Amino acid sequence: MAGLRQSGPMKQVPMNHVYILTLSCPDRLGLVHGVSGFLLERGGNIEEAAQYNDHDTGLFFMRVRFACGQMSHDALRSQLHAFAQALEMRWALHSTSEPMRTVLLVSKEGHCLNDLLFRWKSRLLPLDIRAIISNHREFYQLAASYNVPFHHIPVSATNKTQAEARQFEIIQGEGAELVVLARYMQVLSNDLCQKLSGRAINIHHSFLPSFKGAKPYYQAHDRGVKLIGATAHYVTADLDEGPIIEQDVARVDHSKTVEDLTALGRDTESQVLARAVKWHSEHRVLVNGHKTVIFK
Repeated sequence: MAGLRQSGPMKQVPMNHVYILTLSCPDRLGLVHGVSGFLLERGGNIEEAAQYNDHDTGLFFMRVRFACGQMSHDALRSQLHAFAQALEMRWALHSTSEPMRTVLLVSKEGHCLNDLLFRWKSRLLPLDIRAIISNHREFYQLAASYNVPFHHIPVSATNKTQAEARQFEIIQGEGAELVVLARYMQVLSNDLCQKLSGRAINIHHSFLPSFKGAKPYYQAHDRGVKLIGATAHYVTADLDEGPIIEQDVARVDHSKTVEDLTALGRDTESQVLARAVKWHSEHRVLVNGHKTVIFK
């Protein structure tokens, strides 16, 4: 469903009065009519809309982009609360004028970090990158070149709790709505995973669980794999098992060296992570249990 519009001439609405509403609730008759009617009664003009009915769970999902110059953000939220409560809705309202505050985490591999920074600076991602956190010093100059604060927080078995407390302090201090593990090679504790639930995205190669540990591309080359893949997913306490947002593959053959596989893998990881971050920052991803609904 797309392009629902009310009839009659419409004045140009400032971007700070354009919103994205996302919601999910038990499916029932008249939900689309109810949401569009709610917005119409408050002077809202729907610019984009999409919905999905999950017949397995009986849940309804919807994303609506609309313009509304007659009510404040706070007034809309207040009235949406009352409207949604009666329908058992989980919902969120976002202004399109506010790019998503983001913190990036990285270790020693910088391909995903570099790609995200370039896309952000090129205005290809609606982000406000507030900080970069790393357990190594390798990329402080890259961060400085983009004028992004760089925080070096070493992590070891003896200081992991204190290091994560400092990481979370920075994340909260920056008001981050999104945390991206751009090849951050440390396992987050259950406590931090829970604190970042629904707002942390990880990227990894798709060789798991076959090729674990160090040098997965060497293991893959030794086994003669034919596909190089990458997976972006939400971070949960179950390692690498959070709801999947995006995946992709590149074909390879016997002629490819380990270096070829590694380069292809890095390219695939960068592209998959960028798409996942873009969709999340545009509020196109809704979590559906162990899966996701994505309105592209």
